[in-house]
Amino acid sequence: MVLNEVNKLVNELEKAELEAPTGTVSAQVYSQLLAVYLHQNDLCNAKFLWKRIPDNVKSGCQELSQIWNVGQKMWQRDWPAVHTALNLEWSDDVRHIMHALKESVRERAMSLVSEAYSSLSLSVLAGMTGQSPEEAKQSVLDRGWSLDDTTVKPCKIEKEQSTPSPATLTDDQLSKLTQFVSFLEN
Repeated sequence: MVLNEVNKLVNELEKAELEAPTGTVSAQVYSQLLAVYLHQNDLCNAKFLWKRIPDNVKSGCQELSQIWNVGQKMWQRDWPAVHTALNLEWSDDVRHIMHALKESVRERAMSLVSEAYSSLSLSVLAGMTGQSPEEAKQSVLDRGWSLDDTTVKPCKIEKEQSTPSPATLTDDQLSKLTQFVSFLEN
């Protein structure tokens, strides 16, 4: 998912939750918002969302519990379990978000491997990325990393220059906080 699409979706879903006449929204909205928080790797907001979802909504929607299971595994940094939890058949409401989350988690794992390891076994890489050994081998070759039998020797991944500056993030966060406080005061 493109960053602008994700931010727009988050804003729409958060607004729907805040403006809900009964104080709660449908399980579909909660599921999408929880999935987007996980996609953004915003585990704190995901956890707080889970805590404020009414118990009857949680018990009435199995998919919502499955999404939270992914979040719990992410919180514990149990990457093989994250990939196992992601390998489900998702409803149309969250399928594209969960697919994007799966790709995002895989790319973060590959980036971590490139930064933290000088060598590791192909089976460990496969477990960290949720791929079969054959898929992991192809990923290694696609990135130009060296592979000696079953030992992977990663190269550092060049960081993209398109990431926003910390000042931009801080200003955005301050703006959201101001809006939230203003909402609470009114």
